[in-house]
Amino acid sequence: MNVGAPRTLTLSWLLLIHQLPAKPAYLRVKIWRRLQGIGAIAVKNAVHVLPMSEGAQEDFEWLMREIVEGGGEAFLSETRLIDGLSDDEIRKLFDQARDADYEEIAKDARALTKSLRPNMTSEAVNERRTQAARLRKRLDEVVAIDFFGAIGRGAVDRLLSDLEARLTEDGSAMRNAKVDAKANTLAALRNRTWVTRQGVHVDRIGSAWLIRRFIDPEARFKFVSGKGYRPVEGELRFDMFQAEFTHEGDKCTFEVLLDRVATKDPALRAVAEIIHDIDLKDNKFGRHEAVGIRTLIDGIASTTIGAAAVPMMPARSGGEMEGRVPSMRDLLHSFESDLSSH
Repeated sequence: MNVGAPRTLTLSWLLLIHQLPAKPAYLRVKIWRRLQGIGAIAVKNAVHVLPMSEGAQEDFEWLMREIVEGGGEAFLSETRLIDGLSDDEIRKLFDQARDADYEEIAKDARALTKSLRPNMTSEAVNERRTQAARLRKRLDEVVAIDFFGAIGRGAVDRLLSDLEARLTEDGSAMRNAKVDAKANTLAALRNRTWVTRQGVHVDRIGSAWLIRRFIDPEARFKFVSGKGYRPVEGELRFDMFQAEFTHEGDKCTFEVLLDRVATKDPALRAVAEIIHDIDLKDNKFGRHEAVGIRTLIDGIASTTIGAAAVPMMPARSGGEMEGRVPSMRDLLHSFESDLSSH
């Protein structure tokens, strides 16, 4: 769920029912744009809905005034759904609309990222910074009408953050400083404690599997809460905020790990594409195996609600949880078995 838009808990809805005159034609375009701008969803022809709130009521009242002044008719109703469409179905309509908005921004962000070249002129860099700022503004506008926290926000936010970092003069240096020079070799990545967030998610499980099988056979894993964790000597963070190994641009953590250890194994690259499609939900690689593995991950997640991501030792002081890799055996074995079956 996103944290930028206020969470709407009410089961009341505002319905705007209106009729517009045939002319002038521009009035229809104007009203349509206004409805899009306030985040309203059409549930029937000329019937639009917003979750009940003072702000939503004010938005609809201003729109009613414009409709009436343009020669149309409109009335506003607060309602609770009893039959037909359910609350959940309407919420899904809102989420689908916002996810479509997020995907449009992500598409433009990916195109802008691909246009970056080494040694660009300052004019070219400034032009792309301006375009990135416009994308950020578009994202902020969508977040403001994302009433129920559509899942697409996280991916596009990461894309824009990486793009903005690359357009900052020292952005590359900042990213490279995350891992010291020694960490670029497999030897420097062994016998480490790998720190990540609690919770079962495909990128986290896949990355742990990759680390254990191909990077650090003696790895230990520590599971902590999200932001604010400071690693101690010998620890490397992955798939979490400010981690040494985490999302970069439109790449998931698994892909980043592969890039950092410079492996071109085609089988691992195929696994990376599957994890990417599940984690970022952008169908970038169109891997058909993603459906089955997503079901597996959802099943694992449903059995670990309220618990840590995997079996582990009791919490130590400070609320952190730590466990040796063998305690992850069942989880990683399930992941590996499902990959093999596809």
